[in-house]
Amino acid sequence: MPQQTIGLLVMAYGTPTSPDAIDAFYTHIRHGQKPSDALLRDLEDRYRAIGGMSPLARITNAQADALAAALNTRGDGLSFKPYIGLKHAPPFIEDAVAAMQRDGITQAVAVALAPYDGNASVQDYGTRAQAVAARLGGPTIIPVPGWYRQQEFIRYWAGQIAAAFATMPANDIRTTAVVFSAHSLPKSMPGAIGHYRSQLEESAQSIARAARLGHYVTAWQSAGKTPDAWLGPDIRELTRDLYHRDGYRTFVYCPTGFVADHLEVLYDLDIECRAVVNELGGRYIRLAMPNAAPLFIDGLAEAAMDALAQAMGVPA
Repeated sequence: MPQQTIGLLVMAYGTPTSPDAIDAFYTHIRHGQKPSDALLRDLEDRYRAIGGMSPLARITNAQADALAAALNTRGDGLSFKPYIGLKHAPPFIEDAVAAMQRDGITQAVAVALAPYDGNASVQDYGTRAQAVAARLGGPTIIPVPGWYRQQEFIRYWAGQIAAAFATMPANDIRTTAVVFSAHSLPKSMPGAIGHYRSQLEESAQSIARAARLGHYVTAWQSAGKTPDAWLGPDIRELTRDLYHRDGYRTFVYCPTGFVADHLEVLYDLDIECRAVVNELGGRYIRLAMPNAAPLFIDGLAEAAMDALAQAMGVPA
């Protein structure tokens, strides 16, 4: 009996893959409005500071391949074919859905590589996929929601925290702050203040419980340069408060709102936030990102199979 082929739509933010692509990428983020020369130079400088370009495109490809391989080891009677669709760079989400339709895919499971989906920005991934699928007459898109609750995701981050603590003298743990973070958003964005904020807090609580943390904090990072009010506290300002007000001296950053090494981690944390910690005379520790770590990929695979089980009656 031939296997049924299921599309695996892996959706991510995207990144420029060469310096020449930065302008178009930034323009797309700004809804077609070209950035000023100063803004463009600032972004180009940030990429140069992390080595030239972001590794995100390579990592996203590795995550998609690893997830397809994991699903293909457990999908009874199913074969999964990966397609990558990006929000702000080619191949766009619409390109991936069109490719599935051309390939004769009739059903696809869609995973957004963004843990917290309680805001309009992340929900736009699925909206775009559903819209083009409806226009083309298929495939049926089966979303994978709320996968940050998967035990493998929680265990991954708890394990990273435990590994960091294992490197510290026992006396230092008392003055160590664990800071969970996600990308800040304008407060005016639908879902930002309520559902999105609560997802970060719920996730931090679950991971802290698994890691047996007595104390932790949540913060927001990478706020845009706009006149809008953004979610806070800002991670750098919170770091200063933790040092001066609360006496913390070691800072363990746990950016659970992201799943890969990219600009918001390699620059906003490893350069900008590290500079604050160094200025204060503290110790900076940033936990390793999931990237294509097997435990993380297994959690995504379990979440995808659960979504299929609900939508298609496939055994999870």
